[in-house]
Amino acid sequence: MNESFESLCKKVKNLPYGRNANRHDFLLVVSEGQGTCSSKHAFLKLEADRIGVPHVELILGMYRMHNVNTPKIGHELIDKSLVYLPEAHCYVRIDGIPHDFTSANADLSKLENDIIEEIVIMPEQVVEFKIEYHKNFLREWVEKEKIAYTFEEIWQIREQCITHLANY
Repeated sequence: MNESFESLCKKVKNLPYGRNANRHDFLLVVSEGQGTCSSKHAFLKLEADRIGVPHVELILGMYRMHNVNTPKIGHELIDKSLVYLPEAHCYVRIDGIPHDFTSANADLSKLENDIIEEIVIMPEQVVEFKIEYHKNFLREWVEKEKIAYTFEEIWQIREQCITHLANY
């Protein structure tokens, strides 16, 4: 891996988790000093392309989010008697190896057994496409698994989990 890109990845990994003021402006990761899995990895993919680092893919993975693999989500799932929620998570694959630069303690090995599916996306797809993909996935999951909540209720529970994550 390119030395300057590797240094940038370490810098981004150490930035706190938090939503940026404008989901479309990935440069805010640096200027605001924070980002989500989407904004951080979209930014890194754009930078890899800009400086010519080959074999960097932006991945949208759907995984079973629960209190073991994502302990900072609080007790939302337990309180609602849900074992897990399908959650969309972005990361990069560099030379075929997955890397998660979401936070200093991000570790994809905690998720590897819970990944449901992965697709390669473009940076601009982390905005509307990722959200719609995630919502459609959840709608199908609610129906297929006969979940006792509506899609809207599931989305609200998910938002509470993400709020807990952002507060750590």
